[in-house]
Formats: sequence, structure tokens, C-alpha cells
Amino acid sequence: MGKFVIKAATQACPCGSPDFAQCCGRFISGQAVPATAEQLMRSRYSAYTLGDEAYLRASWHASTRPVDAIIQDDAAKWLGLEVKRHAQQGDEASVEFVARYRIDGRAHRMHEISRFLREDGKWLYVDGTFPEKSK
Repeated sequence: MGKFVIKAATQACPCGSPDFAQCCGRFISGQAVPATAEQLMRSRYSAYTLGDEAYLRASWHASTRPVDAIIQDDAAKWLGLEVKRHAQQGDEASVEFVARYRIDGRAHRMHEISRFLREDGKWLYVDGTFPEKSK
């Protein structure tokens, strides 16, 4: 299990909301289920920043869920999230986002278009594409 840290209710959410408990915290703790793929994506970003491997695994579709560790680099310092687009059609959705992080003092950005499926009323991350790598 990762180095999951519980944030105080008054702390800002890693995804950018002013209140972790009312935003991603309720999903990560299991008190609520994300109603949209965007909420799931934001909570997954927050789980990455907190090192919560269990939440990441539970919110990943079984058909594409990795067998090995999901969090590959504990040295990453997550700096922010920008959601660019969210589109839903029935039980399928996509979320385009840019996540910024730093490793060893060097800034990086991850631009991904994530694909989600809703099964039994629950959104799950399936996979993603990286537009900048296809250029």
C-alpha cells in the first residue's frame, strides 16, 4: 500500500478545489462514488498526489488494470491539474487534462486524453492517449 495521507477537511484539494473533504476526499475515502468521469479523473489525480495505490487500483477497469505497481515514481512532486475537456456519451466518457509535476527539481507535464467506462453505475478509468507523443 502507498503512503496514503489523510488531509484535514479544511485543506485544499490537490485537484484545485478549495476543500479536499467535499471534493476528492469523499471519493477516496469511499463515502461517495464519482457521478462523472471528470470527478473520477480528478480523484485519481488526487490519489496519485497522496500515494494511494489502493484507490487507483480500485478505480481502474479490470481489463486494463496493471498487475505491477501503479505509482512508479515516489520522487514526483505533483504541482497542479488543468482539465481541458470532458465529454460523455452514454456509459463512455473522455477527459482531457494536463497534470504538472516536478522530479529532482525539473518540471514536467503530462497531457492525456483518458477514456472511461461506466459499469454498474460506477465510472472506471480504462486507458489514455498522449497527444504530444503522437506528433
